[in-house]
Amino acid sequence: MKKNIFKGISFTVGASLWWGIIGVVYFKFVSYASPLELTIHRTIWTALLLLITTSYYSKWSEFKKIIKYRINILILFLTGLLLITLVSCKDEDDSISFREYDFEIEDFIWEELNTYYYWQDTVPDLADNRFSSQKSYAAFLSQSNGNQELLFESLLFDKDRFSWIVSDYTALENQLSRIYKTSGMMIGLATIGDSDDLIAYVRYVLPNSDADAKNIRRGDVFLSVNNEQLTINNYTELLSSEEESFSIQLAEINGGFVNPISKSIDLVKAEIQENPIHIMKVIELNNKKIGYLMYNGFVADFDAELESVLAGFQTQGVSDFIIDLRYNRGGRTSSSIKLASMITGQFSGELFAQTKHNDKLSSWNESQVFESNPVQLGMTQLYVISSSSTASASELLINGLSPYIDVILVGDHTTGKNVGSYTIYDWIDNNGTINPRHTWAMQPITLKISNADGFADFEDGLQADHILREDIANLGSLGEIDEPLLEKTLEIMGALPTRLEKKAIDTDNIHFKQFTPLQKAVMHFDIPTKIHTIRQSKDFDLE
Repeated sequence: MKKNIFKGISFTVGASLWWGIIGVVYFKFVSYASPLELTIHRTIWTALLLLITTSYYSKWSEFKKIIKYRINILILFLTGLLLITLVSCKDEDDSISFREYDFEIEDFIWEELNTYYYWQDTVPDLADNRFSSQKSYAAFLSQSNGNQELLFESLLFDKDRFSWIVSDYTALENQLSRIYKTSGMMIGLATIGDSDDLIAYVRYVLPNSDADAKNIRRGDVFLSVNNEQLTINNYTELLSSEEESFSIQLAEINGGFVNPISKSIDLVKAEIQENPIHIMKVIELNNKKIGYLMYNGFVADFDAELESVLAGFQTQGVSDFIIDLRYNRGGRTSSSIKLASMITGQFSGELFAQTKHNDKLSSWNESQVFESNPVQLGMTQLYVISSSSTASASELLINGLSPYIDVILVGDHTTGKNVGSYTIYDWIDNNGTINPRHTWAMQPITLKISNADGFADFEDGLQADHILREDIANLGSLGEIDEPLLEKTLEIMGALPTRLEKKAIDTDNIHFKQFTPLQKAVMHFDIPTKIHTIRQSKDFDLE
């Protein structure tokens, strides 16, 4: 009997030690599983091992003796129940992982904002000492009730207008590359009178889109989508719907009022990558050769084409340059620097911009310099057509060039986005592998950027030198010299004689306002390899 007891104890100790050693590695691979799943998993494997060992040692007779009496079955049941309870208590109460309780995405949001967010030190809930225990941290994460967007927004600095989060990072990547599922209408919005009703007007149309095929043109206006009036409360839902087909009901402007007309157009959305180089041409007026470029986004995919356009301007010997950024909401900083370097060429290697991160990442602060490029327009003066939609990397171009050359803004004040961001994924290793269990990603503000003079304080926008806002009733044709903003720019630079001010068409009943943009303003920096840091695994107590 003593021998058997000693043997039993030895086997038990050995099994515990074995499980303790192997379990450290094993449970890393099943960290995604819930406590109940782990319990079932263990039970099945234990039962299988019991059957194997009983069969191997031919102990079926002893096994039958054990289960012959009800009292023994009860003891076995209670023992098993005790083991399950211990396992459950261990996993659920003392050492619960975030992933086991579906806090994985919430943990990702908090951790990355705590590390990378530019205003981390101004948000109390992002403080390093915010939580006294894992229990309080878990309780905080659980307050969002599975609404990850709500959690994200609650952690933002109250003056942050530009950070956002998406549940599908493919959609985010497409947006940064200007890939849309769209009918091809690029629109602006304005309110009508004192009501909440909106008027949508077409700013421009993407080539080879359905809108282009159905002859929708700049200046067309509409009031409703699928027979539902656009308002300040529903325009995002109506204009960003996942539905592939929709209809618009056209309208016209008469005497300062907007009136619907009995014409509707059915449109179909398709995935299109917009070429940001919308118009490029050389305008010859008054002994000047003027390069004109309407550039609607800083997209790295089109850098080679952009360089080709400016090389063409250089070959043709342009003496002046107008860049139209009125609809350019930003993009890659690398493309902005490349364009600035080609517009000039005489400042290669000199400071273009300086980035500033939060205190945790101060070692990441770096200088951005003008590049060396064979394309050199050598401009000492640049004319920029701007609007309230001119943002981010567009403002970087303007601000970065201002210490070196004369930059004249014609149109309206810019958005005022003097900050930039990285795309933050949920990396699970130091090689940039993205967590396969979800598709959430963030575009939080991670840095502020200043020019060579240290100037970065333009939250209210870069101020236009010559104010002329687009007139919805007289938009003109983009790229034509009588288009109001281009015409004004040509007058200012002396290529056209200054004309008497034309009487504006009465549109006092129509008011232009800023709305939540359908396209986000972004100054997107390439992700440093060092950003691929892995969140520390945490255990916490729910009670």
